[in-house]
Amino acid sequence: MKVSTPGRICLFGEHQDYLGLPVIAAAINLRVEVKGKFSKSKVVSLDLPNIEMVSFFNLMDTFNYSETRDYFKSSINVLKRHGFTFSFGLDCIINGNIPLNSGTSSSSALTVSWIGFLSRMADNPKELSAIEIGKLAYLAEVEEFNEAGGMMDHFSTACGNVIYLNSLPEVKVEFLRPKFGKFVLGDSHQPKDTVGILKRVKFGMLEILSKINKINPDFDLKKSNLLEANEYKDLLSKQEMMLLKGNIDDKDILIEALAVLRANELNHQKFGQLLNQHQYNLAVNKNISIPKIDKMIEAALQNGALGAKINGSGGGGCMFAYCPENADEVAKAIKKVGGTPHIIEIGDGIKYED
Repeated sequence: MKVSTPGRICLFGEHQDYLGLPVIAAAINLRVEVKGKFSKSKVVSLDLPNIEMVSFFNLMDTFNYSETRDYFKSSINVLKRHGFTFSFGLDCIINGNIPLNSGTSSSSALTVSWIGFLSRMADNPKELSAIEIGKLAYLAEVEEFNEAGGMMDHFSTACGNVIYLNSLPEVKVEFLRPKFGKFVLGDSHQPKDTVGILKRVKFGMLEILSKINKINPDFDLKKSNLLEANEYKDLLSKQEMMLLKGNIDDKDILIEALAVLRANELNHQKFGQLLNQHQYNLAVNKNISIPKIDKMIEAALQNGALGAKINGSGGGGCMFAYCPENADEVAKAIKKVGGTPHIIEIGDGIKYED
């Protein structure tokens, strides 16, 4: 059995899904693959040549996690709670070409592939939908370890292509089919500061909302506007006001982008402009970019990209540029300023092969 899953880029709604706001994400044609077969023992063996790691564990053990983010074991625990049973060991090889620790969801793509693989190799195999696998992957990665992230990574990698994801009051996924040209993904090779960024951007925003709700219990971020935000300038610091306005503006940018992506014919220029507006908020109001990524974005735009933004939690990782007609030139420009470019297209979701 072989199962593969794509990485993803976040088009709009970066740092908003954990606030209960919608996101638009796209799967890319870089993937991670789990290939395996039954073994005669009760042992699961995992060979990960990309990171030069080999791991073993016994399926009969009670899985207390020996390390944080032990997604291989947490996935099995979650599946067991959902009625799956496992009586046979598994020998697996895991390969991929998604940049690691870069904001392109290599970890979630692996978890999605792993859950898809396990669901077909269980004693009672089931053909789960992409939505079901996305939910299980979210439980295994986020809920199981009380992590701070949202659902975007799990649903976008499982479902593939372009999705509009709204997680509240219930999970809803809309599949979008814009006729995109090529993108260039640029890896800065600077490690992300996910924990530090989330501490400042997520929990900072939650603190802002708590302050506002104490004096206005009816304040709703989903319905707010920039004019309304000005009412709280005496309550919040300058940095807090920037973060609040950045989130409100990003919410409005996504609404505008959704209309562009739903249209019968994609307005490539407008799409690029909206990416640039989103990047402004991420770099200035949320302060999640870094100088090297700023240079990569500037190089891409100067060489004909229609739009570009940082991708993922920030503080490092990747950026991407939309360049339907000149991807080669943009890739060269990104490489010239020290990034590693990957010319990419929109990719399919989870795939199975017997």
